[in-house]
Amino acid sequence: MDAKLFKNLYSISSLITESRPWGSFTILDEGNRFKVKRLTVKPGQSTSLQYHEHRSERWIVVQGVATITLGSESHVVGENEWIHIPLKEKHLLSNNGDKVLQLIEVQFGDYLGEDDIIRLEDRYNRD
Repeated sequence: MDAKLFKNLYSISSLITESRPWGSFTILDEGNRFKVKRLTVKPGQSTSLQYHEHRSERWIVVQGVATITLGSESHVVGENEWIHIPLKEKHLLSNNGDKVLQLIEVQFGDYLGEDDIIRLEDRYNRD
């Protein structure tokens, strides 16, 4: 087996997936000031209404249809469409459909930790 192919297969099998009440996320890549995740949102579920102090995000829908609250506006984003989430902008991601929603999230900022989530409302009663 080609060494490069083996390295890629090894990397894919060692990805970390974390479960959340709304679905899960998998970290696909990260580096200096960026992180790339695949988010999977179960039908009828949504993330918290939140914002981030240290990062902006870009979401690209790869499967399903996302309903996104961004500030005071609502957006419907379909497959192969994207939306930019500016730094400190409140946002909420919902899957109002009956199929799984998947999107690629690209984070960019000076700090990308999971504790940079300021929740304003949360249907799962998390802090």
